Amino acid sequence: MFLISKIISTIDNVTEYFGKCLSWAAIIMALLTGLVVFLRYGLNLGSIFAQEAVTYLHGSLFMLGAIYTLKSGKHVRVDIFYRKLDSRSQAWVDAIGNIVFLIPFCLFIFFITLDYVAQSWSMKEVSADPGGIPAVYLLKSLLPMMAVGLILQGLAETFRAVLVILNEDTCK
Repeated sequence: MFLISKIISTIDNVTEYFGKCLSWAAIIMALLTGLVVFLRYGLNLGSIFAQEAVTYLHGSLFMLGAIYTLKSGKHVRVDIFYRKLDSRSQAWVDAIGNIVFLIPFCLFIFFITLDYVAQSWSMKEVSADPGGIPAVYLLKSLLPMMAVGLILQGLAETFRAVLVILNEDTCK
């Protein structure tokens, strides 16, 4: 059980670190959005690069933020019945949900996006707009990164549920 606890702790620590980094991305995105608005409406200047940077940050927040959201238990859950269950029954629901739905769906996303992202990387895809960010392949890379991150965090959540089912320490 020590190994399982160590795996859970390691995945949780990595997710927590990236979640904190993403929180800074949210602040930067908000400031950059304000700057774009000020430049456009205050000074009548535009910046495609800055606008695309907001899009990249927004994409990063949603795609990678999903991993932190899963770890924090803030994801959407239809809990009409779940909230009335005891912790052991909830652990069963979590484990089965992760194994049957989350992990297979993330594997699907990972494999379905690999060629799409690899093609973008092979041509070093750039923005279609002049002055845009010359790294569209980085934005597209968020798709398989999200899938891998959710698989890892899903495994940690599944292991945590197994420990609850077995009445072990849950590494919270």
